[in-house]
Amino acid sequence: MRSLKWLLALVGVASIMILLGGSGYRYLFGAHALDIEGVAQMHGGDVELPPPGWPHYGNDPGGHRFSSAALIDTSNVAKLEVAWQFSTGDLDNKVRGLGSSITEGTPILVDGKLVFCTPFNEIIALDPGTGSEQWRFDADIDLGQQPANKFVCRGVVHWSGDAPECPSRILMGTNDGRIIAVDARTGASCRAFGAGGEIKLNVGMELIWPGEFQITSPPVVIGNFVVVGSSISDNQRVTAPHGTVRAFDVRSGESLWEFDPIPRESGSPDWQGSEPPVEGHANAWAPMSVDHERGLVFVPTSSPSPDFYGGRRPGDNRHANSVVALDASDGSVRWAYQVVHHDVWDYDLPAQPGLYTVWRDGEQHDVVAQVTKTGHVFVLDRDTGKPFLPVAERPMPASDIDGERMSPTQPIPTATPGIVPSTLDPDDAFGLTWFDKRACEKALAGLRAEGLFTPPSRQGTLFYPFTGGGANWGGAAYDPRRNLLVINMSSMAHAVSLYPQSDFDRIRREYPDDDVEPMHGVPFSDRRALVLSPLGLPCAPPPWGVLAAVNVDSGQIVWRRALGTLEDFVGLPLEVGTPTIGGPIATAGDVIFIASTLDYYLRAFSIETGEELWKGRLPTSGNATPMTYVWEERQYVVIYAGGNSRIGLPIDDKLIAFALPQE
Repeated sequence: MRSLKWLLALVGVASIMILLGGSGYRYLFGAHALDIEGVAQMHGGDVELPPPGWPHYGNDPGGHRFSSAALIDTSNVAKLEVAWQFSTGDLDNKVRGLGSSITEGTPILVDGKLVFCTPFNEIIALDPGTGSEQWRFDADIDLGQQPANKFVCRGVVHWSGDAPECPSRILMGTNDGRIIAVDARTGASCRAFGAGGEIKLNVGMELIWPGEFQITSPPVVIGNFVVVGSSISDNQRVTAPHGTVRAFDVRSGESLWEFDPIPRESGSPDWQGSEPPVEGHANAWAPMSVDHERGLVFVPTSSPSPDFYGGRRPGDNRHANSVVALDASDGSVRWAYQVVHHDVWDYDLPAQPGLYTVWRDGEQHDVVAQVTKTGHVFVLDRDTGKPFLPVAERPMPASDIDGERMSPTQPIPTATPGIVPSTLDPDDAFGLTWFDKRACEKALAGLRAEGLFTPPSRQGTLFYPFTGGGANWGGAAYDPRRNLLVINMSSMAHAVSLYPQSDFDRIRREYPDDDVEPMHGVPFSDRRALVLSPLGLPCAPPPWGVLAAVNVDSGQIVWRRALGTLEDFVGLPLEVGTPTIGGPIATAGDVIFIASTLDYYLRAFSIETGEELWKGRLPTSGNATPMTYVWEERQYVVIYAGGNSRIGLPIDDKLIAFALPQE
C-alpha cells in the first residue's frame, strides 16, 4: 500500500463516479439500508448482554465487542468530546523502532485500571477517569530485531485466582517470542511465573533473523491455563517455524500441552507430500476465543508455508485455514472446520472467532461466526462445527503450474453473499481519467482471473479481495439483541505472479516497490503488488472500505455503506471508502464505534441503519479497535491513535478518551 497517499488525488472524482454509475458505486454516499425490517426480533426472553466494563480484549471471552453501556446513545452521541488523552512516550523514547511499528492495541479495564500494551511491549495502566499513569512495565525488547509483521501488540489478558504472588495478573505476548506476567495492581514482574516472570518460547529451529517469529495478538486464559499463538514471517521458506499453539500453567508457567495444526506423523490423507510433513506455519496469529462452559479454545489458523505454491503439500492441508475447537484440558481437537482448502492465496483466518448466541424461531443456538479475507462470513454450530448457515462446495479452477494440485472445490456460504466483491471485469476498472482507466483495463486484462479462487500463475493472477482482506484482524462486533453482526472490510486487488527461483534476485531488483519473496524449498518465488493505475490509484472500483451489518439468523445483509474519506489525502471529504485496519464495537445505546480508516477519525454509526451520527478528530489514523466502559457514572470511548508506518501514515502515541460533557 505504498501508493495509498495517492488514494487519492481525486479532484472531481465524485462527478466521475456519478457518470460511471454501476454496482461499484451504489452505496457510496451514506448508508444503504437493504431491508431494515429484516432485523431479527427476540422471541424467547431477555438476552444476557456482555458487561459495561470491558475486561477482555473483545469485552468478553467470546469476542462480542458489544457493551451493555448505554449512557451514550443515538440521541446524544453527537455531543461527544475529548475527556482526556495520554501519550505513551514512544515518540520520544522509541525512535529507533517507530519506522517499523503499528499501533493496534485495545485496552482492558481490570482492578480499577485501564491496561494496554504499546507496539514495543510496554504494559501501561491508567486511571480510567483521568488517564493519569498508575504504573508501567517495559519488556525491554530489542528495537533492532526487524519483526516481519512490524512491532505490534494488540492487547493483554487478565487472570485472577489463588496464588501467593500476583493473585491478579496481566499476561502479554511479545514481539521477541516471550510471555510476560506482571502484577495487575503494581506492574511488578510475577517472578514465580516461568523464569523470573517470563517464558521464552522454544521455536524448535534456528530463525533466519530474530524477527521471523513473534507474538502480536493477546493470549487467552481459560481456568488456570494461558494459551498463546504466534505470528511468523510469510513466504521465506518451506521448512519454517511450526504454527504451534501452546498452553502453560498461568501461575507457574509450566508447559501443559501443545497443538500443531500440521500433522507431524505419516499417513494423513490431508497431507500427501513429504512424510512426515516438513511445512511450517498454519499458525494462529489472530486473536483466539474461549468458551469456559464447554472448556474449549477456538483457534483461527493460517495457511501452511509458503503461501503461494502448495506443490509440496498436496491435499486439503487440514487443520490449516480452519476454525479449530481445542479441548482446553489437553489440546486435543474437539472439532475443526476448514474455510479454505489447500490455500495458495494467503487467505488465512485473520480474526477472532465470535462465540455468539443466535435466536431463531424463539430458540437459542450457540454458534461460532468467522469472518474471512475472502469477504465471506461462516457461521458454525458451536458443539459440532457444522454450518449453522448453509455452505456449498463449489467447483474451482485448476492450476497451470507444474506440480500444483488444487482442491477441485471450495466452501462458499450461500445465505450471505460476499460483503465485498470477488470478481472484477476489466471493463469495470476505475480510473480518474480516460488514460488512467485504459491503463487499468489493460493491466487487469493481462491477469488470469476466473473468480475468487483462481490459482497463482506465471502470467500473474488477480487476487480480489487482496491478501489484506476482506476482513482482517479487527474482526466483527455482535449485537445479541438483534442477531446483528457488524463488520468492516477492505476491497482492493493484488496481482500475484510466480517466477523460477533462479529469477528471484533479478525480479527483486526490477520491482523494488513490490513484495518479492523467495519461498525457499519450492521451485518458485513470488511477486505481489497492488493493481494500481499510472497515477497510483486503485484499479478496483470504490468503495475501497465498507461497513456492513449481517443478520446471523438468516444471513441477510441488512445494510452496507462506504467507510472512510479522502480528507487526509487531498483535503476532500469524499466518502468513497478507504482500506480499513482495525475493527468495530457496538453498544446498548444502539451505536457502533469504529476508526480503522486511513483518515483521522473515530466515527459513530446507528446500528439500525448505518447512518453516521458523529466523528471525532484524531491526531493520525486510529488503526486499533476502540473500547468503551462506564466509570463513576460516566461512559468513555477510548481509541489508540498511533498511525501506521506500514502504509506511510504519520506516527503518534496517543490514547484518547471521548465522553459526554459533564454537567
